[in-house]
This record gives sequence, structure tokens and C-alpha cells, in this order.
Amino acid sequence: MTVQDDRGLQAARARAYTLAETGKFHTINDVQQALIAEGWPNAAEALSGDYAREAVSERCRVAQAH
Repeated sequence: MTVQDDRGLQAARARAYTLAETGKFHTINDVQQALIAEGWPNAAEALSGDYAREAVSERCRVAQAH
């Protein structure tokens, strides 16, 4: 993995967190599909780790509660 790859994954994760916080998405899968639709080719890889998946899921839950 190169530094550029790592930055790309970090950027995709950051975008996933932002999308999750909008309240428009109910699940991590919804957020991942939105990333793919926006043209993030590394969406699945960026959200493959347990920490990232839990963080996005938690943001979705919190946003839905408000």
C-alpha cells in the first residue's frame, strides 16, 4: 500500500462519515452504495475494517435519532 492509497482510503472514510451524519442513510450498506454512486472506487476497501464499519453505523444511528 502506498501513501497515496492510504490517503485515498482516509478520504473515502471521511466522506462516509459525512454521509452517515446527514441522516439520509440507515445502514453502512446504504452509505457504501452512496460512495460508489459518487464515484469512490475504493469504497468497499475503505469500509472493510471493523472500526470504520462501526463508526459509520454509529453515525447513522445517531443521525436517525435526531
